[in-house]
Amino acid sequence: MILAFGATGQVATELRKTKRVVALNRQEADLSDPRSCSDLVLKLEPKAVINAAAFTDVDKAEANERLATVINGEAPTSIATACARLNIPIVHISTDYVFNGFGTKPWLPSDDTQPLNAYGRSKLCGEKGVLHSGAPHAIIRTSWVVSPHGNNFLKTMLKLSETHEVIRVVCDQVGGLTPAYDVASACIKIVEQLQRDSSKSGIYHFCGCPYVSWAEFASEIFSQTGRDTKIMQILTSEYSTTVRRPLNSRLDCSLTEQVFGIQTPSWKTSLDKLLMELEDVQ
Repeated sequence: MILAFGATGQVATELRKTKRVVALNRQEADLSDPRSCSDLVLKLEPKAVINAAAFTDVDKAEANERLATVINGEAPTSIATACARLNIPIVHISTDYVFNGFGTKPWLPSDDTQPLNAYGRSKLCGEKGVLHSGAPHAIIRTSWVVSPHGNNFLKTMLKLSETHEVIRVVCDQVGGLTPAYDVASACIKIVEQLQRDSSKSGIYHFCGCPYVSWAEFASEIFSQTGRDTKIMQILTSEYSTTVRRPLNSRLDCSLTEQVFGIQTPSWKTSLDKLLMELEDVQ
């Protein structure tokens, strides 16, 4: 049995489709109480753990950094420590927000981290805790996750297009769109390989290709759905938010392919499937 945290999130929703995975929701596993999460791992004795739970609201994290740090930092650390006691692997999902987003070069797993905001700092705290826990591990940094579930950019654009003829979308943030089911599939494959070979432990990147801006992605959404909504491209500096966000979210995923044999997914290929699934769940 693989134990997953974050049952209602985008990735864990996909993980729940796998019979080998038992996903815990917020009522069953409260990440604001890290000790209770590690106790659950020790009690259930799974064969592996996937942590797909997180405090993901970037704006709210800025005003509640302490809570974000407990959920994104201390809880994964506690869970990983329990995994070390059981000598089982943990796959921990992290984010491109651990980088400052400068430049245009895709980030390598080995690049220096320098988060711009509270969310990024809290996620980096979790990375460090998992790294130093002693458990076989893979920290998977991903970006711009989309799916028919939860809150994400794809669903937001489709909803806004129902009431807006023109939508303002930032054009200077560039990254890799990543379907949640591709992240879930990668996590399962990585768990299986870590169970056989713990020397593969480390930090890895996984995101969709090709790189794209939010404005370009929005245009593709409306093109595929035949909507007449127009995109007004704006700069991040024109967007009404006080939280700094990285402009460069490109992730270099070559190490993931080299070590685990997992190729970077094409979000363009997946978008049609995502749109059909979204119709099914509505």
